[in-house]
This record gives sequence, C-alpha cells and structure tokens, in this order.
Amino acid sequence: MASEVNTTRTEYAHIVHTPGMLGGEARIDGHRIRVRDVMAARDRGGLTPEEIAATVYPSLTLAEIYAALAYYEDHREEIDGAFEDEARIIEAFRREHPELLRDYPPQED
Repeated sequence: MASEVNTTRTEYAHIVHTPGMLGGEARIDGHRIRVRDVMAARDRGGLTPEEIAATVYPSLTLAEIYAALAYYEDHREEIDGAFEDEARIIEAFRREHPELLRDYPPQED
C-alpha cells in the first residue's frame, strides 16, 4: 500500500502514525482503528480489554489492545485533545445545521 511508506512507527509495538490516514492519529498498525477508538470502548463503553478484543474489534489481538492502552497512558494530552477537537466539530455542526438533526435522536412514542 503506497500510503504505508510514510508510516511512522512509535516506541510502542503495534502503534503507528500515517499522515493522511485517520488524520495522522495514532492507530493500530495494519488497521484503521485509532488508539482513541480503543479508549472509547474502554472508557465510554465500560469494556475490559478482553471484551474489546472479543466483541468490538475481533480483528485485533489482545496485545494490540494493550499497546493502545499503554500508548494512551503516556500520551493522554494527544488522545484527549483529539476527543475534544471532535466534540467541538460536532457541536459546531449541530449549531450550524439544526435542520439536519431535528429528528435525531428519534423520539420514542
């Protein structure tokens, strides 16, 4: 794959950065799964690493899940900043385009 030429390996096994792929965010090597995707499954989904590997990302090994967790622990500012940036973008979209969201989330009868 041509884009893999520019991939930068990190000091963490399984974690890489590739400019132009997923915004250059830290991701699992060989996958389009960001470190923050794993963190969301753990922190927001309340799942254990084993549950993440078994149900959310079955294509990942437990070692890859733990590498993402370790990377996060040493790069909290980077990953938390990406979550915050995304939240700001979503909020701006909601403010600018309320007509597109008027039926979301769907109301229960």
